[in-house]
Amino acid sequence: MAIRFTKMHGLGNDFMVIDAINQSLNLDAEQVRQLADRHVGVGFDQLLLVEKPQGDEAEFRYRIFNADGGEVEQCGNGARCFAVFVRDEGLTASTTIPVETAGGLIRLQVNDNGEVTVDMGEPDFSPASLPFSAEPTDGYYMLTQDANEYRLGVVSMGNPHAVLQVDSVESTDVATIGAQIGASPRFPQGVNVG
Repeated sequence: MAIRFTKMHGLGNDFMVIDAINQSLNLDAEQVRQLADRHVGVGFDQLLLVEKPQGDEAEFRYRIFNADGGEVEQCGNGARCFAVFVRDEGLTASTTIPVETAGGLIRLQVNDNGEVTVDMGEPDFSPASLPFSAEPTDGYYMLTQDANEYRLGVVSMGNPHAVLQVDSVESTDVATIGAQIGASPRFPQGVNVG
């Protein structure tokens, strides 16, 4: 199967972006996993699909798939790449681009300097929005996972995030901590950790 795609990155996240408006495409989770493989596939953190909108409020539908093949609601770095892609490919001349996502409508603004601003709406700090199993607290939550205890905040921007404050990002094993927190059953639908 031949697929026309573009490889892009934003702040360390890399993406395979596909125009699914001008080419027929029907990928299943296993095919996404194969494409994501960095040894025998294209290799990416996420696959971004550009589709026709389902409603009248948006110019496009923006679908996001993680490397494991699962579809997710939102990705801010991906949204910025999405905006550049639809402009560069001539799919729109708009500088303000309303886009449907699984997490709701977002607005992408292509600024005069070429940078993209993403209006993802209001952040939701309630644990239920992720979902995250937690008792009410002062906004921070304690999580014990793999014999380690973490103090974290949670926020949803259409996709779930756990946020930790550390003394030094450079000296913190972010990959290991992220995997430990992401494996917690208290995040039944998974979580992005940063």
